Amino acid sequence: MRRPSLLIRAARLGLTDYSRTRDLKRIMRVTTLPAPTRAVRDLLETEAAMEEGRQEGLSTYSVIRHVEVMIALMAEARLLPHGPVES
Repeated sequence: MRRPSLLIRAARLGLTDYSRTRDLKRIMRVTTLPAPTRAVRDLLETEAAMEEGRQEGLSTYSVIRHVEVMIALMAEARLLPHGPVES
């Protein structure tokens, strides 16, 4: 995943304030907290759509929302189990 360095830096800075219970439902627009695996999968899809909107210059694109999604994605990825990788 290649994104502008400013977007990545902003998301990394936001990690310190991220609270899964407070933020994830709002960012994902769901009523119950998903498991980290599901959250990462859904956040990846959301982020890809946002990146496409950013690149196309869509008027509906929100850099604030994009940063929020990136923060959640980074935080949730840290919760994934790190077992052996199967091919």
